[in-house]
Amino acid sequence: MSAELLTISPDNPDPAAMRYAADLIRRGELVAIPTDTFYGIAADPFNLAAVEQIYRVKGRPETRALPILVNTTAQAISLSRDVPYIFHKLAAKFWPGPLTLLVEASSGIPRKITANTGNVALRWPKSAVVNAIIDLVKGPITGTSGNISGMPACATAIGLLEQMGDRLPLIIDGGETPGHLASTIVKLEGNDWTVMREGVISEELIRAALAEEDQ
Repeated sequence: MSAELLTISPDNPDPAAMRYAADLIRRGELVAIPTDTFYGIAADPFNLAAVEQIYRVKGRPETRALPILVNTTAQAISLSRDVPYIFHKLAAKFWPGPLTLLVEASSGIPRKITANTGNVALRWPKSAVVNAIIDLVKGPITGTSGNISGMPACATAIGLLEQMGDRLPLIIDGGETPGHLASTIVKLEGNDWTVMREGVISEELIRAALAEEDQ
């Protein structure tokens, strides 16, 4: 059975469509949604059956952690342990936006999400769809890319439908996503940082932000 395709405005998403998507997520289903980079697969990160389903439908190795999307910095901090100072500095500069911060996970995060690494990848996208769904779910959601593992990430719902249409119950179609690169991933360990994947935000911009004097 092919996924249901539900068309919305990415800037002003229909509240009924957002409630429908959130209800599916709360019931343990997977929903593909547009973000500010590519389409992602949203699920409840605390529902282990849903998490297992993500790995299965993507064919993703369970040694690779799943990123989590939030819609406030406070929400991200609640999922982290001993947040370093530079976390706050980078979050203030680049969130909401295409920056993923990899930090030590709080004890409340299921180890399956972290792929048993003890670290969690957190991002606050600049996306009305993501923000609305998180508000309705009343908690963070997964944000792994909407594609079969090893295949290109999808910037359109049609591309995602062609790749994964028989593996998902619902795809929220917000048109083509604005990003053509993935988010930049920065790993934080105390005051040390490492760019694990350079995406929309360059390493140069990260370095410049951390060098800025506090106001």
